[in-house]
Amino acid sequence: MKDNEKLGALYPEGFLAASINCGIKAEKKDLTLLVCPKGAAIAATFTQNLCCAAPVILDKEHLRSGKFRAIITNSGNANAATGDKGLADARATAVALAKELNCAVEEVYVCSTGCIGKFLPVEKIISGIPKIVKCLENSAKADSDAAEGILTTDLVKKQVRRDVKLSGGTVKIGGMCKGSGMIAPNMATMLAYMTTDAKIEQTLLQEMFSKAVKASFNHVSVDGDTSTNDSAFLFASGESGISLESKEDIAAFENALTDACIELAKDIARDGEGATKFVEVTVEGAKTVKDAEIIAKTIANSPLVKTSICGGDPNWGRILAAAGRAGVPYDQYSVDLYMGNLPAALGGMNSGTPREKLAEVYRQKEVFVRLVLKEGNASFTAWTCDMTHGYIDINVDYT
Repeated sequence: MKDNEKLGALYPEGFLAASINCGIKAEKKDLTLLVCPKGAAIAATFTQNLCCAAPVILDKEHLRSGKFRAIITNSGNANAATGDKGLADARATAVALAKELNCAVEEVYVCSTGCIGKFLPVEKIISGIPKIVKCLENSAKADSDAAEGILTTDLVKKQVRRDVKLSGGTVKIGGMCKGSGMIAPNMATMLAYMTTDAKIEQTLLQEMFSKAVKASFNHVSVDGDTSTNDSAFLFASGESGISLESKEDIAAFENALTDACIELAKDIARDGEGATKFVEVTVEGAKTVKDAEIIAKTIANSPLVKTSICGGDPNWGRILAAAGRAGVPYDQYSVDLYMGNLPAALGGMNSGTPREKLAEVYRQKEVFVRLVLKEGNASFTAWTCDMTHGYIDINVDYT
């Protein structure tokens, strides 16, 4: 793709963005704004963590309006575990931005990411609002800057775009997200911002987005910790003038949206804190999808499994042990385990595949593990990463 191409949230028509430094961080961009000047329909999902951040509480209130004009994100401070003051600070940010954009405060959403338990430097954010509004653009640079400005411990920007052919013409989907640590979604994960220029009413938008989140972001885990701030949004500007006129249109759009979300979810796993390897864990032959999900995520979150993958040690016993403690009943001696395409265990015991051949699988940058239960027809795939010394180095002195 060319340098002047929009790759993310600004790819669809009808959106503007900007990212600046407002003083939360020393030099890096720490305030990002995404705006739909003419307004948009909105769908969203939020963390199920009972210790949820003030912006999550506020955004849930505003979501009842079903309308969107702007979302502002600060990085470097989570505004979580900050009580009434934290909620007041989030609300003050929304009020200030709504005044600057001359729109209803219920159309403005706020996100925060960073350290938990510290009060938001709200004065810096409010002071930065007039400046960032003046910087709004629809350009490849603004698109890239926005994807950069929402990052915390992430090493790379995460952007996606899709074209969707409908009966009335082609619409666009775009998106960006951030997430690297404290990733174990229970609704969505991290912060994600999806956009489209399709014309979609809010109820259908929410229905499709909830399904897409369930099939994508809810499959990824870096460290087993569900964040206080997890929020995922989908904004539909309607700028293309093209609606979803049939079941075929709805299916085409939903498939493209889900595919885009899956790409971002995998990008999060690849960029996990300290990660050197992307890991895909698939459980097949379970009685129910929920059974398969529980086992797959137990394996994906196992420190013993993740560290053995890091070290290139094909310790298949750790995978069977993790599956066995997941709380889902099955016959341990009817289980087959594959590392890549190689059988590591058959019938719950050593397959006889030479260790060195299995080790070659674990030395790859992308590692695929498949567990076959033979209890039913349900399956689930989880995406994660290895656990390295780098993860510890990042998190021992985060605050």
